Amino acid sequence: IGIYPYYSKLKHESQCSYRPYSCPYAGSECTVVGDIPFLVAHLKDDHKVDMHSGSTFNHRYVKSNPHEVENATWMLTVFSCFGQYFCLHFEAFQLGMAPVYIAFLRFMGDDNEAKNYSYSLEVGGNGRKLIWQGVPRSIRDSHRKVRDSFDGLIIQRNMALFFSGGDRKELKLRVTGRIWKEQ
Repeated sequence: IGIYPYYSKLKHESQCSYRPYSCPYAGSECTVVGDIPFLVAHLKDDHKVDMHSGSTFNHRYVKSNPHEVENATWMLTVFSCFGQYFCLHFEAFQLGMAPVYIAFLRFMGDDNEAKNYSYSLEVGGNGRKLIWQGVPRSIRDSHRKVRDSFDGLIIQRNMALFFSGGDRKELKLRVTGRIWKEQ
């Protein structure tokens, strides 16, 4: 804390740990900013996101024609546990020429706080299983930045269809996960 000369105001505001957070909703370029309680209410009221309490989850992602799913973003889900909020993202995108899905968790708070938590995501079927374990990124990092750094569970489309069983015409993924506080 101190007094800053006017010419350094913009630089300070861009890095200040007390600056407002941007809305973490990925489906549109939402310009809303605010503190965490304000953003949680905004996500609930304006984006109608699913809100869950607890540190474990079990989600199903279903699409009837997965071959049309290019750059599709599924609904964001927000989890409340350990007195904090976390955002679960799941989307399809192109990795080079290959269509892939990615699931990852972001922490609603600063990066230094995010490092106090870990999470795991698991997807599987037909006797196979993929597991990802990591530290949630802060919502200070955009969802695009996290996705483009591949910091999450990446599932190639052919593997996702294999996990879905059946005739490979429908995407039916069950993603389970857990969040825990590091000691």
